[in-house]
Amino acid sequence: MRIRTAAAAAALMIFCASARGAEELVTLPVRDGVTQSYLLLHDTSAMPKVIVVTLIGGTGAIDLPKRMREGVARFSPGANFLIRIREKIAGADIADAIVDAPSDRLPNGMTDEFRSSEQHASDVRKIIADLHARFPQARILLVGTSRGTISAVHLARALGDVVQGAILSSTVTVADRVGPGLSGFDFTSIKIPVLWLHHHDDGCRSSPYAGAERAARGGAFISVSGGDPPQSGPCEPLSPHGYFGREDATVEAIRNYLLNRDFAREIR
Repeated sequence: MRIRTAAAAAALMIFCASARGAEELVTLPVRDGVTQSYLLLHDTSAMPKVIVVTLIGGTGAIDLPKRMREGVARFSPGANFLIRIREKIAGADIADAIVDAPSDRLPNGMTDEFRSSEQHASDVRKIIADLHARFPQARILLVGTSRGTISAVHLARALGDVVQGAILSSTVTVADRVGPGLSGFDFTSIKIPVLWLHHHDDGCRSSPYAGAERAARGGAFISVSGGDPPQSGPCEPLSPHGYFGREDATVEAIRNYLLNRDFAREIR
């Protein structure tokens, strides 16, 4: 492991190389006294064609600096879907940037209101600028799951000048006790390409399959069925909501979409 400072961006980067590639913890100043971290997975021997900016569910509070051990981020086996698949998504052609909540939102994380705010968009724009400086030829797409889709759709609308698409997984289309979700969002206001990904048996009341179907309006859609018996609640990662037992086939479809290849619309 080595620590180096990018003076131009005033960013702290903790770098660890391995046979699979590398993980970097990147911490950027985004506002006065506020920093934003992201975990970058990429193959240091190649330049990626695509970068995914990953927005996890729940409150989005990962607290990445505390998860780093010997240059590697440590997560539990029951982590968010997008965290569980990170090493399968990233490779020579795709880099994965997993976004943490900003430092002024830790440890509690982001509310629905913050995820939809101009402040959140401004913070993430700085991350995208950093990624573009590293990989100027790569296309950049947003990918969000569960409550991360609140961030993804608002960012897709606000940052359409610097991102080229979005993937929405287990989209929260129904308001609940946590917040409004995307119950009032106008999805037609997004002007960049969107791929919808949803498990037909998603049992989370905030993200019904029918809600995603209606919101997609016939757009690009991957429908997933089957998998392993749930080992968590219906709104948690180890269930259809998190594609439990269908990770490999789902990742293959996502990667194919990102690389402009034919991709499976039905995963059974």
